[in-house]
Amino acid sequence: MILWTLFGYLLGAVPFGIVVTKAMGLGDLRAIGSGNIGATNVLRTGNKTAALATLLLDSGKGAIAVLLARQFGDETAGLLAGGAAFLGHCFPVWLGFRGGKGVATFLGTLAALHWPLGLIACAVWALVAAVARISSLSALIAAALTPVMAWGMGRADIAAVTAFMAALIFIRHHANIRRLLSGTEPRIGRK
Repeated sequence: MILWTLFGYLLGAVPFGIVVTKAMGLGDLRAIGSGNIGATNVLRTGNKTAALATLLLDSGKGAIAVLLARQFGDETAGLLAGGAAFLGHCFPVWLGFRGGKGVATFLGTLAALHWPLGLIACAVWALVAAVARISSLSALIAAALTPVMAWGMGRADIAAVTAFMAALIFIRHHANIRRLLSGTEPRIGRK
C-alpha cells in the first residue's frame, strides 16, 4: 500500500501544464495569468491545444494511478494511489510543493474509481459552467456534491476519498471563493 501511495503521489506530481507549455514554446506557465499549473491557466496562453493536452494529462495521471494500483494491487490500493495522485498534483515535490488546484486530477481519479460517478461529476461541472460561465464555481459545486453522491450510491470508501479531495479543492480555491463572494470572479471566455 505504501508503494502504491508513493507511486500515485510521484505520478500526480508531474506538472504537465509546465511540461506542455515549455514543449510548445509558450514560456513559463508560472509567470502567466494566475501562475497556476493547471489547464485553466494554460488556456490563458491562448493555446487551446496546450490547454486540452494539459487537461487530458492531468486527469489521466489520476486515472492511471488508480487503474494500475487496482490492477496489480486491490481496490484499497487504487483508492490510496488516486488520492495520492491528487495530492501530488496539488503539492508536487518537484515545484517546492506549489502545484495546481486539482480539479482535472480529481475528475480523472474519480472516473477510474467509479466511472458512473465520474460522469455525473463531469456533467455537474459542465452544467454549472454552461449556466454560470464560471469555471471555479463549476469545480466547487461538482467537488462538493461528489462525496454525497458516492455515499448515496453505497460507496463509503469513495465518499471518504472524495471528501478529502473536495476539502482540498475548496482550500486551493480560497482566492476564487473570495472573488465569487465579491462578484469579481472571471467568467469563462472573458479575458
